[in-house]
Amino acid sequence: MTNTIQYTKNESSYGVIQLNRPEKRNAISMEMAMELKKTLETAKKDSIKFLVITGAGDRMFCAGGDLQNLHGDLSTDEAFSNLYPMKEVLYEIASFPVPTVCLLNGDALGGGCEIATACDFRIGRENTKFGFVQTKLGITPGWGGGALLYEKVHPTFAYQWLVEGEVYEASYLQSKGWLQKVADEALWDNREHLLKPFIAKSLEQMKILKMQYKKKLSMLGISALMDEEVRNCATLWDSQEHKDAVEQFFQQK
Repeated sequence: MTNTIQYTKNESSYGVIQLNRPEKRNAISMEMAMELKKTLETAKKDSIKFLVITGAGDRMFCAGGDLQNLHGDLSTDEAFSNLYPMKEVLYEIASFPVPTVCLLNGDALGGGCEIATACDFRIGRENTKFGFVQTKLGITPGWGGGALLYEKVHPTFAYQWLVEGEVYEASYLQSKGWLQKVADEALWDNREHLLKPFIAKSLEQMKILKMQYKKKLSMLGISALMDEEVRNCATLWDSQEHKDAVEQFFQQK
Protein backbone atom coordinates (compact mmCIF):
# COMPACT_ATOMS: atom_id res chain seq x y z
CA MET A 1 0.00 0.00 0.00
CA THR A 2 1.31 3.45 -0.93
CA ASN A 3 2.08 5.79 1.95
CA THR A 4 -0.49 8.58 1.87
CA ILE A 5 2.06 10.96 3.43
CA GLN A 6 5.61 11.06 2.08
CA TYR A 7 8.56 12.89 3.65
CA THR A 8 11.93 13.55 2.04
CA LYS A 9 14.89 15.74 2.94
CA ASN A 10 16.22 17.67 -0.05
CA GLU A 11 19.94 18.03 -0.71
CA SER A 12 19.44 21.79 -0.30
CA SER A 13 18.60 21.12 3.38
CA TYR A 14 14.85 21.55 3.36
CA GLY A 15 12.14 19.00 4.07
CA VAL A 16 9.18 18.12 1.84
CA ILE A 17 5.92 16.60 3.07
CA GLN A 18 3.67 15.44 0.24
CA LEU A 19 -0.01 14.53 0.55
CA ASN A 20 -0.02 11.42 -1.61
CA ARG A 21 -3.57 10.39 -2.36
CA PRO A 22 -4.23 11.94 -5.78
CA GLU A 23 -6.96 9.44 -6.67
CA LYS A 24 -9.01 10.93 -3.78
CA ARG A 25 -7.96 14.53 -4.56
CA ASN A 26 -5.59 14.28 -1.57
CA ALA A 27 -8.56 14.34 0.83
CA ILE A 28 -7.50 13.80 4.45
CA SER A 29 -8.61 10.54 6.06
CA MET A 30 -8.26 9.79 9.77
CA GLU A 31 -5.23 7.61 8.99
CA MET A 32 -3.63 10.47 7.02
CA ALA A 33 -4.19 12.87 9.91
CA MET A 34 -2.32 10.53 12.27
CA GLU A 35 0.41 9.93 9.70
CA LEU A 36 0.77 13.68 9.11
CA LYS A 37 1.24 14.31 12.82
CA LYS A 38 3.95 11.64 13.06
CA THR A 39 5.67 12.96 9.94
CA LEU A 40 5.72 16.50 11.33
CA GLU A 41 7.32 15.18 14.54
CA THR A 42 9.97 13.42 12.42
CA ALA A 43 10.62 16.54 10.34
CA LYS A 44 10.91 18.66 13.48
CA LYS A 45 13.86 16.53 14.65
CA ASP A 46 15.55 16.84 11.26
CA SER A 47 18.10 19.57 10.55
CA ILE A 48 16.14 21.46 7.87
CA LYS A 49 16.09 25.17 6.99
CA PHE A 50 12.40 25.15 6.11
CA LEU A 51 9.56 22.74 5.44
CA VAL A 52 7.58 22.47 2.20
CA ILE A 53 4.07 21.00 2.21
CA THR A 54 2.62 20.06 -1.16
CA GLY A 55 0.32 17.52 -2.83
CA ALA A 56 0.70 14.76 -5.40
CA GLY A 57 -0.60 15.32 -8.91
CA ASP A 58 -1.40 18.59 -10.66
CA ARG A 59 -5.15 18.80 -10.16
CA MET A 60 -5.73 19.26 -6.45
CA PHE A 61 -3.56 20.18 -3.46
CA CYS A 62 -6.24 18.96 -1.06
CA ALA A 63 -10.04 18.71 -1.24
CA GLY A 64 -10.37 18.86 2.57
CA GLY A 65 -11.56 16.11 4.87
CA ASP A 66 -12.47 12.67 3.54
CA LEU A 67 -16.25 12.38 3.72
CA GLN A 68 -15.93 8.65 4.40
CA ASN A 69 -14.72 9.70 7.87
CA LEU A 70 -16.40 13.09 8.10
CA HIS A 71 -19.85 12.11 6.84
CA GLY A 72 -23.12 13.70 7.89
CA ASP A 73 -24.23 11.04 10.36
CA LEU A 74 -21.95 12.00 13.24
CA SER A 75 -23.03 13.33 16.62
CA THR A 76 -21.45 16.52 17.96
CA ASP A 77 -19.05 14.48 20.13
CA GLU A 78 -18.12 12.13 17.26
CA ALA A 79 -17.54 15.08 14.94
CA PHE A 80 -15.30 16.75 17.52
CA SER A 81 -13.26 13.53 17.95
CA ASN A 82 -12.83 13.20 14.19
CA LEU A 83 -11.98 16.87 13.60
CA TYR A 84 -9.59 17.47 16.49
CA PRO A 85 -6.58 15.44 15.21
CA MET A 86 -6.28 17.83 12.25
CA LYS A 87 -6.43 20.81 14.58
CA GLU A 88 -3.34 19.36 16.24
CA VAL A 89 -1.71 18.92 12.82
CA LEU A 90 -2.45 22.53 11.83
CA TYR A 91 -1.07 23.77 15.15
CA GLU A 92 2.12 21.73 14.60
CA ILE A 93 2.50 23.34 11.16
CA ALA A 94 1.83 26.86 12.45
CA SER A 95 4.25 26.46 15.37
CA PHE A 96 6.93 24.56 13.43
CA PRO A 97 10.45 25.71 14.47
CA VAL A 98 11.49 26.84 10.96
CA PRO A 99 9.45 28.51 8.16
CA THR A 100 6.80 26.45 6.39
CA VAL A 101 5.99 26.92 2.70
CA CYS A 102 2.86 25.51 1.08
CA LEU A 103 3.44 24.75 -2.61
CA LEU A 104 -0.10 24.57 -3.92
CA ASN A 105 0.27 22.17 -6.85
CA GLY A 106 -3.46 22.41 -7.64
CA ASP A 107 -6.75 23.70 -6.28
CA ALA A 108 -7.68 23.58 -2.59
CA LEU A 109 -11.10 23.55 -0.98
CA GLY A 110 -12.33 23.59 2.61
CA GLY A 111 -9.80 21.87 4.84
CA GLY A 112 -7.23 22.07 2.04
CA CYS A 113 -7.30 25.85 2.42
CA GLU A 114 -7.01 25.40 6.19
CA ILE A 115 -3.79 23.36 5.81
CA ALA A 116 -2.38 25.97 3.43
CA THR A 117 -3.30 28.80 5.82
CA ALA A 118 -1.43 27.05 8.67
CA CYS A 119 1.77 27.42 6.63
CA ASP A 120 3.77 30.65 6.87
CA PHE A 121 3.93 31.17 3.10
CA ARG A 122 1.75 30.04 0.21
CA ILE A 123 2.92 29.77 -3.39
CA GLY A 124 0.24 28.92 -5.92
CA ARG A 125 0.49 27.54 -9.40
CA GLU A 126 -1.09 29.67 -12.14
CA ASN A 127 -4.69 28.84 -13.12
CA THR A 128 -5.55 27.40 -9.70
CA LYS A 129 -8.52 28.22 -7.44
CA PHE A 130 -9.07 28.16 -3.71
CA GLY A 131 -12.11 28.30 -1.47
CA PHE A 132 -13.04 28.28 2.20
CA VAL A 133 -16.33 26.66 1.17
CA GLN A 134 -17.34 25.20 4.55
CA THR A 135 -20.24 27.63 5.10
CA LYS A 136 -21.80 26.40 1.86
CA LEU A 137 -21.92 22.95 3.48
CA GLY A 138 -23.86 24.08 6.55
CA ILE A 139 -20.78 24.14 8.82
CA THR A 140 -17.78 26.37 9.50
CA PRO A 141 -14.03 25.61 9.27
CA GLY A 142 -13.34 22.76 11.68
CA TRP A 143 -9.57 22.33 11.95
CA GLY A 144 -8.62 25.77 13.25
CA GLY A 145 -7.84 27.19 9.82
CA GLY A 146 -10.48 29.90 10.13
CA ALA A 147 -8.84 31.26 13.29
CA LEU A 148 -5.48 31.22 11.49
CA LEU A 149 -6.94 32.98 8.43
CA TYR A 150 -7.62 36.09 10.53
CA GLU A 151 -3.88 36.23 11.26
CA LYS A 152 -2.78 35.83 7.63
CA VAL A 153 -4.97 38.32 5.71
CA HIS A 154 -6.91 41.47 6.55
CA PRO A 155 -9.59 40.46 9.10
CA THR A 156 -12.40 41.98 7.01
CA PHE A 157 -11.42 39.85 4.01
CA ALA A 158 -11.05 36.76 6.21
CA TYR A 159 -14.55 37.36 7.57
CA GLN A 160 -15.97 37.91 4.08
CA TRP A 161 -14.32 34.76 2.68
CA LEU A 162 -15.61 32.62 5.55
CA VAL A 163 -19.16 34.02 5.37
CA GLU A 164 -19.53 33.88 1.58
CA GLY A 165 -17.63 30.63 1.03
CA GLU A 166 -16.43 31.74 -2.41
CA VAL A 167 -13.82 30.07 -4.61
CA TYR A 168 -11.25 32.61 -5.84
CA GLU A 169 -8.61 32.65 -8.58
CA ALA A 170 -4.97 32.54 -7.48
CA SER A 171 -4.24 36.02 -8.88
CA TYR A 172 -7.03 37.57 -6.75
CA LEU A 173 -5.77 35.84 -3.61
CA GLN A 174 -2.27 37.13 -4.28
CA SER A 175 -3.71 40.68 -4.31
CA LYS A 176 -5.35 39.92 -0.94
CA GLY A 177 -2.08 38.62 0.56
CA TRP A 178 -3.17 35.03 1.03
CA LEU A 179 -0.79 33.90 -1.70
CA GLN A 180 2.72 35.35 -1.60
CA LYS A 181 3.46 34.30 -5.18
CA VAL A 182 1.77 32.78 -8.23
CA ALA A 183 4.19 30.75 -10.36
CA ASP A 184 3.85 30.06 -14.08
CA GLU A 185 4.61 26.55 -15.32
CA ALA A 186 8.27 27.26 -16.14
CA LEU A 187 8.96 28.62 -12.65
CA TRP A 188 6.86 25.92 -10.99
CA ASP A 189 8.93 23.20 -12.65
CA ASN A 190 12.17 24.76 -11.34
CA ARG A 191 11.63 24.25 -7.61
CA GLU A 192 15.18 25.24 -6.65
CA HIS A 193 14.72 28.64 -8.32
CA LEU A 194 11.21 29.02 -6.91
CA LEU A 195 12.53 28.45 -3.38
CA LYS A 196 15.85 30.26 -3.88
CA PRO A 197 15.20 33.02 -1.28
CA PHE A 198 14.59 30.32 1.36
CA ILE A 199 17.45 28.03 0.34
CA ALA A 200 19.92 30.96 0.49
CA LYS A 201 19.42 31.45 4.26
CA SER A 202 21.17 29.58 7.06
CA LEU A 203 19.40 27.28 9.50
CA GLU A 204 20.13 29.68 12.37
CA GLN A 205 18.66 32.64 10.46
CA MET A 206 15.50 30.66 9.75
CA LYS A 207 15.09 29.58 13.38
CA ILE A 208 15.45 33.17 14.63
CA LEU A 209 13.05 34.58 12.05
CA LYS A 210 10.43 31.91 12.79
CA MET A 211 10.75 32.39 16.54
CA GLN A 212 10.06 36.12 16.10
CA TYR A 213 7.00 35.39 13.93
CA LYS A 214 5.63 32.88 16.45
CA LYS A 215 5.88 35.51 19.19
CA LYS A 216 3.90 37.91 17.01
CA LEU A 217 1.21 35.24 16.51
CA SER A 218 0.99 34.44 20.27
CA MET A 219 0.69 30.71 19.63
CA LEU A 220 -0.99 29.76 22.94
CA GLY A 221 -3.81 32.22 22.29
CA ILE A 222 -4.12 30.94 18.73
CA SER A 223 -4.37 27.35 19.99
CA ALA A 224 -7.32 28.26 22.23
CA LEU A 225 -9.09 29.99 19.30
CA MET A 226 -8.47 26.93 17.12
CA ASP A 227 -9.93 24.63 19.82
CA GLU A 228 -13.02 26.84 20.01
CA GLU A 229 -13.39 26.63 16.23
CA VAL A 230 -13.36 22.82 16.30
CA ARG A 231 -16.03 22.80 19.04
CA ASN A 232 -18.22 25.26 17.16
CA CYS A 233 -17.97 23.30 13.92
CA ALA A 234 -18.84 20.08 15.74
CA THR A 235 -22.06 21.64 17.10
CA LEU A 236 -23.22 22.26 13.51
CA TRP A 237 -22.34 18.76 12.31
CA ASP A 238 -25.71 17.12 12.84
CA SER A 239 -27.65 20.15 11.57
CA GLN A 240 -30.10 19.49 8.74
CA GLU A 241 -28.24 21.98 6.52
CA HIS A 242 -25.02 19.99 6.81
CA LYS A 243 -26.68 16.59 6.39
CA ASP A 244 -28.44 17.82 3.24
CA ALA A 245 -25.20 19.25 1.80
CA VAL A 246 -23.27 16.01 2.39
CA GLU A 247 -26.09 13.92 0.92
CA GLN A 248 -26.16 16.17 -2.16
CA PHE A 249 -22.39 15.74 -2.53
CA PHE A 250 -22.66 11.95 -2.57
CA GLN A 251 -25.54 12.07 -5.06
CA GLN A 252 -23.35 14.10 -7.43
CA LYS A 253 -20.51 11.55 -7.34
